[in-house]
Amino acid sequence: MANAEERRFEVLRAIVADYVSNQEPVGSKAIVDRHNLGVSSATVRNDMAALEEEGYITQPHTSAGRIPTDKGYRLFVDRIAEVKPLSSAERRAITAFLDSGTDVDDVLRRSVRLLAQLTRQVAVIQYPMMTNSAVRHLEVVPLTPARLMLVLITDSGRVDQRTVDLGDVITEENVGRLRTVLNGALSGRRLSEAAAAVAELPEKSPGELRDNLTRVCTVLVESLVEHPEERLVLGGTANLTRNVSDFPGSLRQVLEALEEQVIVLKLLAAARNPGAITVRIGEENEDEQMRSTSVVSIGYGMDDLLLGGMGVVGPTRMDYPNTIAAVRAVANYVGQILSGR
Repeated sequence: MANAEERRFEVLRAIVADYVSNQEPVGSKAIVDRHNLGVSSATVRNDMAALEEEGYITQPHTSAGRIPTDKGYRLFVDRIAEVKPLSSAERRAITAFLDSGTDVDDVLRRSVRLLAQLTRQVAVIQYPMMTNSAVRHLEVVPLTPARLMLVLITDSGRVDQRTVDLGDVITEENVGRLRTVLNGALSGRRLSEAAAAVAELPEKSPGELRDNLTRVCTVLVESLVEHPEERLVLGGTANLTRNVSDFPGSLRQVLEALEEQVIVLKLLAAARNPGAITVRIGEENEDEQMRSTSVVSIGYGMDDLLLGGMGVVGPTRMDYPNTIAAVRAVANYVGQILSGR
């Protein structure tokens, strides 16, 4: 080993790997037997004593074994030099599964199901943030001579349908004029800007369109200023119950916290840039109910456009390299699919 510090980190890495795999405290003999560190049991025992003194590992009971602390997991995660990428077969399976989604809702449901299966943790994804989306097109469809359907389509693939009762008959020609005026004001605009543009439209419109346009714009503004990004999709909650001992006395608290969308949205709030992974371990989680968990989160989108956040929640005894790889891969594909819709 290059030096004592590097050797101690390799001992910590071995303890993390064995404890994540077996859920049993790890002793010096097991490390020497299972990991080719090239040093004696006595040296490993000394390194373990130093790691324990520095707060990276702890002795859970009178056994000779040690387990990682939150601080130990943090050092391990910070020192992961490279995350093993998913195999080409895994990537193809992800692409095929998500590509067959029929709409945004289906893609998000498929994403959490897939991520929960890949990581064996709870998966969560935030609906695309409408404030970061732009209007791709607004379709105006006559349902009856005095009733219209508005279909708003954004560049993040979100489709929002609303009906408008006009109170009077409208000609086919005027439906076409409405469609042209509305798309001229909306197409390509961010939703936050689009709401303001729509609100000003009736004043600028020809007299014969003004009443109809006022009714249509009132409904449209409501649609544009709503925040569906506050909706979440969760999957794999039952995975938490596989190892109840990972949450001594706190599993119910964790499950209750996951039902609170505000808490989960806060967990995803750190995801500011597409592709940037954030790992919060144990006590690093602000909410007390989540302090027995680790949260691996990421922003999804394309280039610099953030559409939303996603991630997994599980015990601190988590396979961090594989979890990070799975979260990153699924987020990448979700971003591509929704941006391309």
